[in-house]
Amino acid sequence: MTLRHSNEDAIVAKIAKRAKIVPNGAMARESLACRIGDDAALFQPHGRQQTLLSCDWFLEGTHFLRGKHPADSVGWKCLARALSDIAAMGGKPRCFLLSLALPASLTGRWLDEFLLGLGRASAKFHCPLAGGDTTSRDVILMNVMVVGEVQTGRAVLRSGARPGDLLYVSGRLGEAEMGLRLLNRGKGSANRKNPLTKKHLYPEPRLALGQWLANRLASAMMDLSDGLSSDLPRLCAASGVGARVSAAQIPRVQSSARYFKSSADHLRLALDGGDDYELLFTVRPNQAGALPRSFRGLPLTPIGVITSRKQIVLADEHGRESSLQARGWDPFRSD
Repeated sequence: MTLRHSNEDAIVAKIAKRAKIVPNGAMARESLACRIGDDAALFQPHGRQQTLLSCDWFLEGTHFLRGKHPADSVGWKCLARALSDIAAMGGKPRCFLLSLALPASLTGRWLDEFLLGLGRASAKFHCPLAGGDTTSRDVILMNVMVVGEVQTGRAVLRSGARPGDLLYVSGRLGEAEMGLRLLNRGKGSANRKNPLTKKHLYPEPRLALGQWLANRLASAMMDLSDGLSSDLPRLCAASGVGARVSAAQIPRVQSSARYFKSSADHLRLALDGGDDYELLFTVRPNQAGALPRSFRGLPLTPIGVITSRKQIVLADEHGRESSLQARGWDPFRSD
């Protein structure tokens, strides 16, 4: 039933009530010194830890479509994608703030389902809701701010890569973009168990992997949110290096050939597809032997090497090199 005459206090009360469904374990009690309802959240640091802060927009019409994306997946994904930034630094999430704008007509069933998905993500990733803000608007807008922690001196930055470092990715690239294609074709919404559709709707930030890599193994790291072709240049620019990527080594979607026009389309999906939230990281050559082929069942694949020349090139199966063009997600690109 839709609440046509709701007010902000009622909506905040609903969010607070749903937030209490999330198991407030030891981590939540240690991190939060007061509950939702004050003018600000009170966060308690943990000993010799550095605080991580990250915020992320999630906008109707840009990042999700009301008619295509189930409300619970919107709730799950708005937190999961923000937590991916914490994973990329090797940190642990502690709590989050939610700013939510939505039409009054959606404060009933849609909000209930949204909060269900948000609560599930909050519980799974041990990141309790600490507060936020709400308002009314004709479209759904939300901003999630995450507070995390990392041991002092252990945060993995984008700027640590050096020439000769090996370049790795976790998982398979392009799966979330393929899931979106299936959703748009009407083949994903009816079957959320499809692994490709599931990765688009319910991504999982690689928190455990990021924390493991931060234990003096990864030299540089970031998450893949906009696509490899757009994100790799950012890591290289921060480190003042270049990279040589082997096209044949990039882990791609394992799916029927009927979904692709050609092998080139298959590769471009892996290079340019966004929303994977996998980790892109570098490892010193003398450390590569300590890296397994998989971490808790998640493949870890070497895809290239960091170079001293400040160019990013893609080598085909014959060793021919071409400049890698950034064609991933860019909200300001006119095309």
